[in-house]
Amino acid sequence: MATKLKEFATTLVAVVEPDTSALVVAQLMRKHHIGALVVVDALDKNKPVGIVTDRDLVLELMAEGLDPAVFTAGDIMSVDLIKAQPEMDAMDAVQLMKKYRLRRLVIVDKAGNLAGIVTIEDVLGLLTRELADLSVDLGSARDRETREQLMKQAA
Repeated sequence: MATKLKEFATTLVAVVEPDTSALVVAQLMRKHHIGALVVVDALDKNKPVGIVTDRDLVLELMAEGLDPAVFTAGDIMSVDLIKAQPEMDAMDAVQLMKKYRLRRLVIVDKAGNLAGIVTIEDVLGLLTRELADLSVDLGSARDRETREQLMKQAA
C-alpha cells in the first residue's frame, strides 16, 4: 500500500489565528463538524504555528470552569506540531501518529506552508478501501479457479 498522504489527505483545512477566541474556535468546530483547527501565523496565514482540538477546549477551559470568550486559540493550542510532508507514505504517517500518540498530522510543503491535514479517520478510510479491494480481488480469483475446475470436470 504505497499511498502518499497527498493522495487522500484533506487539503481544505479550517484555520484560525492565535488571537481567535476559544468560543469562536468551538463554534467553528461545531459549524464544520471537525475536532481541530490549525492555528496559523497572523501575518502569514500559510504558516501553521499550532493546532487546537476539541480536547484542548474541554481539558484546558471547560473542565477548569474558565470562560471561553476570554481565552484564545493561542492560549490553549499545542505548539509542538508534528508535521508531515505530502509525499510521506501513509504507513510512515501511521508510525508517526503512533509514536507521538496523535489523531492528526498537519501537512506542510517544503517551504513550511500549510498543505493539508490527515486524521486517523482518513487513514482508517484508506485501509478500509484497500481491504475491500483486496477482498474483491481474492473473490474474483476464487471464482475464476472454480470456473476453471468446472470446465475441466465437464470436459
